[in-house]
Amino acid sequence: MQKTYIPKAEDVARDWYIIDADGQNLGRLASKIATVILGKHKPNYTPGVNTGDYVIVINAERITVTGSKLDDKYYYRHSGYPGGFKQISLRDQLAKHPRRVVESAVKGMLPHNRFGRKLIKKLKVYAGQNHPHEAQQPKPLE
Repeated sequence: MQKTYIPKAEDVARDWYIIDADGQNLGRLASKIATVILGKHKPNYTPGVNTGDYVIVINAERITVTGSKLDDKYYYRHSGYPGGFKQISLRDQLAKHPRRVVESAVKGMLPHNRFGRKLIKKLKVYAGQNHPHEAQQPKPLE
């Protein structure tokens, strides 16, 4: 009887990919990124084992959405104090903090547990064209 191979997190080779978000749809881009971070694009994918790759997203400020989401979609947060509820529209969030838009979309597609909190650290998002990860030699992701 042959045993099932379970990859160890230390044995997995991790690559770095770079994605240009210029003109790309937010949801479609986020699902592609989540697939790569989880490692579902690899043949040795195992649920619960960190087999994914690192993803660098550049030009996050130039992301697109369909319909009237720029004004109808809101991001909510609460400070924990009475009256501390804040909301910001997607249009304003893209103007002030474009990184948070992509990060929050990808985070929603990852597991909502310790494993997901570990995986989100593999996502590096930058508003503009420049990034400090040239030493990792990132490959473009189609």
